[in-house]
Formats: sequence, C-alpha cells, structure tokens
Amino acid sequence: MNGMRVIMGTLAVSFASVPSAFASSTARVYSSSTLVLAFVGFLALVVVIQLIPAMMTLFAALKGLAKKENKASLAKVRAGE
Repeated sequence: MNGMRVIMGTLAVSFASVPSAFASSTARVYSSSTLVLAFVGFLALVVVIQLIPAMMTLFAALKGLAKKENKASLAKVRAGE
C-alpha cells in the first residue's frame, strides 16, 4: 500500500510540473464569418421545421392508439366479458 502512495505521489508531482507548452492558444476562440453563422442558422431552422410534422404525426398515432384501446375495452364491456 505504501508503494502505491509513492507511485501516485510521483505521478501527481510529475503531471503538475508539466508545462503547457503544447497547449493551443485560445486568443482567437470564435472567428466564424457571418455567412457561416447564417448557414448554421438555416440548418437549425430546417431541423425545427422538420420537427413540427414529426410531432403532429406522433400525436396523431398516439391518439389513434388510445381510441383503438377504448373501442376494444368498450366492446368487451358490451359483450359482457
């Protein structure tokens, strides 16, 4: 157990002392042009517009499923089961 502490301590000291020489510079983080932003916005708009009919179809399918279940249970009640 003591050997593990020595190894972990050695690793911690060696990782803490490593300089950030190979780290990338973050001086220019965001440098996209207006056309790139317009294109990304257009793609987001297409995705949102595609979600509207998908949600409507999902709602209609769930509504139809609920009606079928209600009709089946009504038929059982009327048949006396």
